[in-house]
Amino acid sequence: MFAVVNIAGTQFKVTNNSKHYVPKLNAEVETEITFDEVLLVSEETETKVGAPFISGTKVVAKVLQHLKDDKVIVFKKKRRIGYRKLNGHRQELTQIQITQIG
Repeated sequence: MFAVVNIAGTQFKVTNNSKHYVPKLNAEVETEITFDEVLLVSEETETKVGAPFISGTKVVAKVLQHLKDDKVIVFKKKRRIGYRKLNGHRQELTQIQITQIG
């Protein structure tokens, strides 16, 4: 059984007990959060597709930790002018574990 759920503007394919890194959520560690925007649920015999969401279906997840992603280097250069610009960025993420689909 799996589901496609909208979490913070991004779609994720989730299954029970799977762990995912999502954009940072405003939730404390070790708390459970509920996502109501379920786009698709597939069981062994049938598949339900929402238009745009499936009513009455939710995905429950547990927040494991907050962390930062690896550094991404942004380097800009224009040749023969002497223009160089170096910038780094680390995206803040939240690790969640899916506990229940349905």
